[in-house]
Amino acid sequence: MPSPSSHKDFGVFLPVANGGWIVSETTPPLDGLWPQNLAAAQAADAIGLDFVMSMGKWRGFGGATNHWGVSLESITLMAAIAQATKHAKVWATAHALLHNPAVTAKMIATLDHISGGRAGLNIVAGAYREEFEQMGAWDDALTHDARYDLAEEWTTIVKRLWVEPSVDFHGRWFQMHGCVSDPKPLAQPRPGLICAGMSDRGFEFAVRHADAVFIGGRDLDEHRDHSRRAKAVAEAHGGALRTYAMCTIVHAGSDAAAEALAQRYADGADMGAITSILRSWGAPADQLDALARAQGAFMTQTVVGSPATCAERTAHFLDYCELDGLMLIFPDYGEGLSMFGAEILPRLRAGG
Repeated sequence: MPSPSSHKDFGVFLPVANGGWIVSETTPPLDGLWPQNLAAAQAADAIGLDFVMSMGKWRGFGGATNHWGVSLESITLMAAIAQATKHAKVWATAHALLHNPAVTAKMIATLDHISGGRAGLNIVAGAYREEFEQMGAWDDALTHDARYDLAEEWTTIVKRLWVEPSVDFHGRWFQMHGCVSDPKPLAQPRPGLICAGMSDRGFEFAVRHADAVFIGGRDLDEHRDHSRRAKAVAEAHGGALRTYAMCTIVHAGSDAAAEALAQRYADGADMGAITSILRSWGAPADQLDALARAQGAFMTQTVVGSPATCAERTAHFLDYCELDGLMLIFPDYGEGLSMFGAEILPRLRAGG
């Protein structure tokens, strides 16, 4: 489970899908395959990051780069990563609409045993139509809130199977009849649970079931507002919730060189893929072109500069937005993680 509130958690979002989180034709090549993911996970583990995480992705966004068209499956990937690392928590992703809860409970328990108690589960309640429709898993009758209702049942079953000898459950979407799942996870009281979402319903789900929630925003003020809102929802429900955000770090020897590098990535934006991403998010068809230009190549909050500048801006991002942790992304994971471990992480750990 996540660390006490006084501790900031730092992890890496593995490049599990080609192109990573900069949608551009001019970034260093990320192929979404095993060697790059293994190297990134081992580098993160070696520098002392708290976790490594992989998303679950089932269809890409096309464009000139076929962005996210190639991806590894999350849970099996993390089982291999668990054997190749020693300290970092290994967080896998499952979709409540796709994965049977009893199967998922056993898969994550297996991951927990492989990793020696380091497993965690990122629960995805939502879905993109094209991604799920291709496999017959899209249900038009499920509204946004209904998907969270389903995820509530799903998560309740998973959590009960991790601790109870057998489970009977009779819900709207799931039925369990004396369901058993052994062995139980090693982690106590259970593997950590995380989710992403910024709706009130999503935050309510996180408060009831998760230990932390990933939030986003178009700028620092939006990140701060969402972090505060998540914690306010948690307080209103008598709980506590840690907030994390994604952060892309683009560094070079000087601020000017880093800014030139970021501009090169921005100039290479794959507008076809970006438009497809926005369409999957539900953007209005008549606004897609304008929104794609405004979105640009970078999918997350981005810190750009020399190592010293990146350290200052990363610390400011954490503090200003009242975050409990960051999930890190790099254009080049080898260079980025090496720099982060040497130049930034020690300062962040020291509170500087």
